Amino acid sequence: MPKEELCMSIPFPSDQWIKAMMEDLNHSSSYEEAAKNWEGDFVFVIEPGGKLDKPVRLYMDLWHGKCRNAYQIPDGEVVNSAFRLSGPVAVWKKVMTKQLDPMQAMMTGQLKLTGNMAMVMRNVRAAKELVESCTRIPTEFPL
Repeated sequence: MPKEELCMSIPFPSDQWIKAMMEDLNHSSSYEEAAKNWEGDFVFVIEPGGKLDKPVRLYMDLWHGKCRNAYQIPDGEVVNSAFRLSGPVAVWKKVMTKQLDPMQAMMTGQLKLTGNMAMVMRNVRAAKELVESCTRIPTEFPL
């Protein structure tokens, strides 16, 4: 990420934010190592709350420690993915600011995961590295 972008907060959830995360992941050797066996794309659904008045969907194509593509899904566009993780924006903020462990959020139903849970459980370290990436992005939450 260019240095001038580090000074300004990026609105979450947005196309700019998910692209910043893709950039961060693709420069993270720790994510590359943790996710070397990961195969599967994600749709992240951020449900309304605060100033966010409608759901926002973000897409990430994660493959063997790299993010091959990431973007905000336009309203009305259908995207099939191996995994879907959804929850209220307030819960996403807690996970992204390390106030809530992502696995705990899934196990307690605060975030809902569809897809191969066994694959996720075998790759907990990769999930934790994804959250680490989120913490490195200067984020402006709509709360």
